[in-house]
Amino acid sequence: MAREENKVVLHGMWASLFTERVELALKVKGIEYEFVEEDLTNKSEALLRYNPVHKKAPVLVHNGKPIAESLVIIEYIDETWKEDPRLLPQDPHARAKARFWASFLQQQLLEAIFSVLKTDGEAQERAVKEVHEKLKVLEEGINGNYAGGSPFINGDNVGLLDIVVCQYWVLIKLRKKSSV
Repeated sequence: MAREENKVVLHGMWASLFTERVELALKVKGIEYEFVEEDLTNKSEALLRYNPVHKKAPVLVHNGKPIAESLVIIEYIDETWKEDPRLLPQDPHARAKARFWASFLQQQLLEAIFSVLKTDGEAQERAVKEVHEKLKVLEEGINGNYAGGSPFINGDNVGLLDIVVCQYWVLIKLRKKSSV
């Protein structure tokens, strides 16, 4: 059993894409962790204490210290467990590009996808068009910045951007299946 100072606990929800991306990062890095399932309709006192600003999951607790927000957590994981595989590039410029595209996905594409899910009729048609436009920007950005023979966006192993891109791909695929 891990000593208390090395204990890693992930507070999350099974259906959360954000929790899933943190779990994937932990697994890629080979980090053992305890998972605490949170009921977001009846939030635990621990979750409210660990994330008093947003009061949501995921929250990673390492050495008794909480870290909130999935992208921040993934960067923390990579900075704390420095051994390979790395989730972010070592080069500062490449790392900044990965952060930029992850942020683009998080802020712009996710908002557009949620608009599709929350609307219908003409509003939904406009939202679908916006998703396609954002995906085109993403595709051009990835192709322009990460061309190469690797199966992963930024190198020979799964990284931050791969994790985030895969999550949106799953969300889009689920939406397609549910509308059939």
